[in-house]
Amino acid sequence: MDDPRRHALERHEQFVEENLSRNYRANFIHGVLGMTGFRLIYAPTIIPAYLLLLTGSTAAVGLGSAMLQLGATVSPILTGSRIEHRSYILPFAVRVGSMMRVMILCLALAGWFLTGHALMLVTFACFLFLGFFTGAQRVAFQMLMSKLIPIRKRGRLQGYRNFAGGLIAAVLAWAAGNYLIADNWLGNGYATTFLFAFLLTSAGLVALKYLIREPVAPISRPQVSIRERFRQFPELVRDKDFGAFLVVQAFSTMARVGAPFWIVYAGSRLGLDGALIGGLSFAFLGSDTVSNVIWGPLGDRFGFKLVYLIALCCSAAGVVLMIVGSSLIPFYAAFTLLGIGGSGWMLASTTMVLEFGKMEDTPMRLALVTTVEGAIAASGPILAGILVAAQGFVPLFAMVLFAQVFALSLLLTKVREPRHHH
Repeated sequence: MDDPRRHALERHEQFVEENLSRNYRANFIHGVLGMTGFRLIYAPTIIPAYLLLLTGSTAAVGLGSAMLQLGATVSPILTGSRIEHRSYILPFAVRVGSMMRVMILCLALAGWFLTGHALMLVTFACFLFLGFFTGAQRVAFQMLMSKLIPIRKRGRLQGYRNFAGGLIAAVLAWAAGNYLIADNWLGNGYATTFLFAFLLTSAGLVALKYLIREPVAPISRPQVSIRERFRQFPELVRDKDFGAFLVVQAFSTMARVGAPFWIVYAGSRLGLDGALIGGLSFAFLGSDTVSNVIWGPLGDRFGFKLVYLIALCCSAAGVVLMIVGSSLIPFYAAFTLLGIGGSGWMLASTTMVLEFGKMEDTPMRLALVTTVEGAIAASGPILAGILVAAQGFVPLFAMVLFAQVFALSLLLTKVREPRHHH
């Protein structure tokens, strides 16, 4: 390694260690508050139930989920190309994070002040833009974390942060279902839930903005056009492990397109009401939360490939339980396993992608993975909604299981643990 590059990396590492305690706390506080709010939005219970209430259509539930993902397909590469040459990422991250929160506020206001077709149109537009800014934020904030937090501490930070945030989110989701939604607080329980999400996530962003100390990027790529970066993508996937990981991520994302229909299926078997929404939300988010205490340290110690493998097994078991279940207990167990698997998948996939290849390629690796996920997750729910409307839930669940098993086998045989080989 040449001297200027080595000296830049040494200065960066020194800055990171000197400010680690402060930046760790800032990431933790932002993550806890942000996760609490966003999980109320992204849990596979409240939004699907809201769309089913507005439309009475499973196809509309799929369309709403697709809108969230369609936005997230476009923005990651735009974001990666905008930040890979920057010395500082925080200002950009705060801007896109602010716009995410504005979209959640718009969802709340639409729920209160609009009706009929206008409500549906604005709600779907909010999902589209929320997805767009979510995709941008994911790339920006993961890149920021890779600059601030050493690899040895990332798993624990995310695990403990997810635990604390998820614990609060589980309680709030239960309260939202049993009180805010069931009792129609402020005239619209769903809109009130969205307002709470907006306030919590905004508090987290303010904490991040004023607590973070960000170092200058030690290494960055020269700025090039987006078209030129597209041409460079084959170079990224020539790394066989990263290329195989990208396929694994694609199939595991295919498996998750069934998520918006879990609560709809449970409602079709057990009767959908506020208590069921609240109870299953609590089971999903509670198990998601508690498992993070195990996932984070496990990944730090043994690498996140192991976490990914176990998470896929848990998710597959949850889907099987839903297929065979016909009473409350199997469904609560299924949502518990799906929560455990979902949290492990999210933690492992977002952490592993930071560990492949060269540091200066990290923004575009993040962008490529997020775009592939978004493209599948955007088209999947629409097709799934049509499939459910035409054939019922069993064909959808069979496809989900196939995707999970294929992803599991490919991860086991074709992807090496990146921290041992890079």
